[in-house]
Amino acid sequence: KQWYQRRVRGSAMEIVPKDLNNIRACMMCSLLKNIDQFLVDGCDNCDQWLNMRNNRDRVMDCTSPNYEGMIALTNPEESWVARWQRIRAFTRGMYAVSVMGKLPSYIQRELERQGIKFKSRDLGI
Repeated sequence: KQWYQRRVRGSAMEIVPKDLNNIRACMMCSLLKNIDQFLVDGCDNCDQWLNMRNNRDRVMDCTSPNYEGMIALTNPEESWVARWQRIRAFTRGMYAVSVMGKLPSYIQRELERQGIKFKSRDLGI
């Protein structure tokens, strides 16, 4: 069963959830997808570091069902909202305004070993 729709516009892929059930937000970039999308494709922005593709445990550890707000990002390079949210360099798609939770410490250590510092996307902190 296909839970999402892909559209090609130029060379960019857009991923838009068709179904709002089981939507989760990536804790590193705030991209919104349902669980099946994260399992099939990983995170379009962060999978090279988080390795969520085909790994349910990683999807559950690296995403959160608790988020606030939704942003439809269609033109990241020119969007003031993308600049304000620190998502300007990311792919087109749906993003959370704020993501509650934090990556487990073992994943944060993995990121640090790769030279990446995790910055929480929880605006309530």
